[in-house]
Amino acid sequence: MASNGNGSVALNGKGGRNGLAKIETHKKHINGICHDDSGPTVKAQTIDELHFLQKKRSAPTTPIERTQTPFATLSEEQRQRQQLNSISASLASLTRESGPKVVKGDPDKKSETQRVVHHDHHIAPTIVVSDSALKFTHVLYNLSPAELYEQAIKYEKGSFITSTGALATLSGAKTGRSPRDKRVVKDHHTENELWWGKGSPNIEMDEHTFMVNRERAVDYLNSLDKVFVNDQFLNWDPENKIKVRIVSARAYHSLFMHNMCIRPNTEELENFGTPDFTIYNAGQFPCNRYTHYMTSSTSIDINLGRREMVILGTQYAGEMKKGLFSVMHYLMPMRHILSLHSGCNIGKDGDVALFFGLSGTGKTTLSTDHNRYLIGDDEHCWSETGVSNIEGGCYAKCIDLSQEKEPDIFNAIRFGTVLENVVFDEHTRQVDYTDKSVTENTRAAYPIEYIPNAMLPCVGPHPKNVILLACDAFGVLPPVSKLNLAQTMYHFISGYTALVAGTEDGIKEPQATFSACFGAAFIMLHPTKYAAMLAEKMQKHGATGWLVNTGWSGGSYGYGSRIKLPYTRKIIDAIHSGSLLNANYKKTEIFGLEIPTEVEGVPSKILEPVNMWSDKKAYKETLLKLAGLFKKNFETFTNYKIGKDSKLTEEIVAAGPTF
Repeated sequence: MASNGNGSVALNGKGGRNGLAKIETHKKHINGICHDDSGPTVKAQTIDELHFLQKKRSAPTTPIERTQTPFATLSEEQRQRQQLNSISASLASLTRESGPKVVKGDPDKKSETQRVVHHDHHIAPTIVVSDSALKFTHVLYNLSPAELYEQAIKYEKGSFITSTGALATLSGAKTGRSPRDKRVVKDHHTENELWWGKGSPNIEMDEHTFMVNRERAVDYLNSLDKVFVNDQFLNWDPENKIKVRIVSARAYHSLFMHNMCIRPNTEELENFGTPDFTIYNAGQFPCNRYTHYMTSSTSIDINLGRREMVILGTQYAGEMKKGLFSVMHYLMPMRHILSLHSGCNIGKDGDVALFFGLSGTGKTTLSTDHNRYLIGDDEHCWSETGVSNIEGGCYAKCIDLSQEKEPDIFNAIRFGTVLENVVFDEHTRQVDYTDKSVTENTRAAYPIEYIPNAMLPCVGPHPKNVILLACDAFGVLPPVSKLNLAQTMYHFISGYTALVAGTEDGIKEPQATFSACFGAAFIMLHPTKYAAMLAEKMQKHGATGWLVNTGWSGGSYGYGSRIKLPYTRKIIDAIHSGSLLNANYKKTEIFGLEIPTEVEGVPSKILEPVNMWSDKKAYKETLLKLAGLFKKNFETFTNYKIGKDSKLTEEIVAAGPTF
């Protein structure tokens, strides 16, 4: 081989060792270097600096198509100081009236942290705090899913990456909500505004007890080397969005809320300022059960006056989601906006449907329809301009989940999704959605944009159909009924369904229950106030009410069978298309419900429940039993008036079962 012109290397045919060609280097040099193919050196003096250069700054965002606000005029140093001061103030102990010294970054990456603090001017506030003056509280602020994965895998036992890329995690001893441990501060304002007493979910506590629990939670969080802080939004309506801050001790909780709340873009994050509401999640630390109003080591406390929520003694992430929903059930009606425990989707022609129902009724499943755009699966507002999703994600039940039955939800379980309490193969990490070893209440929390047909931004016009879903454990309600306005109000206030196993702590099998407004555990005001707002909006915008039973047919739970999901989907399709409005109807006995004689794709026999019961006498007895339960439950609401007189109330009571 001859020289290549650079005078660097040549092969000749003279014998080298083992008969191979001998390699010779020529003496021609360029600046003393035989051959220089190197590039510019990196701008780093140490490996830590090199790692720092590997990453650039960004902020996780929810895709939003709307005009952005201008960048802040503050300098970077001022903005960082302001932001850290705000976080420190959130973590302040009320007895000391000042917060800890906070700095951004992971304490286990000290060299990188110092560089980031210096580079970004993350200067800790100069605050003198007696018991925390010698330590910094490291703040992991609005981390991305990838960063939270790293934190969870490294530091939280029970965290694994599944075969589809989701983060599988455990919620500890509590695998469902603890409604009996939820407390609301009763003060001179809330005493008259909120619903208290029989049937109410609002169990009172006083201001002093709340402050005791708040102090306990804040002290616990301040004792940690690091805390996770999420600054995010609730409500896609730009005129009525709420700023929320979540302070937590687990990457699992931070990722969960990253998915469930609306993720701010860079400009919104820089201009975030003081939050409208703050959650202190110290769920790994118990409350003092000897504290007044406490009944266990778990307590979920809401103070509407202070705009704060404290969580002690439970790591179940759903407490944060539903706690904020309760807050929205107070804040939104104060703005004359109806807050709804409902799913919501919109057709290609702009027809919006609301789906009311408790956990396990199919609300998430039925509102996630690949033929329609999803506005949201669980929490919404209905204002003068239309509907808007409160959240930025979906929280779907996973028990018995399959790609065949629920493809959109199944395919949404990928990188970034939180999988709670699921069981998976120890080698392949493939999830077994039928396994109930940990709990039946297995869940997936994922950003709403993981649903291919999500409507972004998550807003829509006024609803055309209002669908009330009930999981009838008695098996006597028809698969679908058309309701007049009074019947819609009656069944909305009643909120009949069945608690599905695992949805709440202590529930082992489905039990018939009534939950006002299909979400009594979360409402703050008296149910008739929400009902009056719903009636007014339905009447004003011409919406039709429907009662859909997704529960049992041919017998009660344990004897009959669950109505097949494909049949329910066909019914929902007929509602969306408007064909059910033109169907022939007949009225049922006792409940006086209007049921169609036929629905395309659904066997006509199942449309009338009595047809599916072999024992007609047992059917009649069960029907009367359920009617009696409805009447007894509604006695709680008959003393309340809706509007200026009792006329509408009387109409609603008359719309119930008669026997």
